[in-house]
Amino acid sequence: MQVNPALASEARKVLDLNKSERHIRGGLATKEKYLHQSRNLA
Repeated sequence: MQVNPALASEARKVLDLNKSERHIRGGLATKEKYLHQSRNLA
């Protein structure tokens, strides 16, 4: 199997961006989770 260097480079850019933003999405998901929990308790 051969690797297409141009395609591999594009994939690496996307994966690096996703990795750099992952902690932000996780924090937003946690915030949303607790907002829904507090609404259900009230």
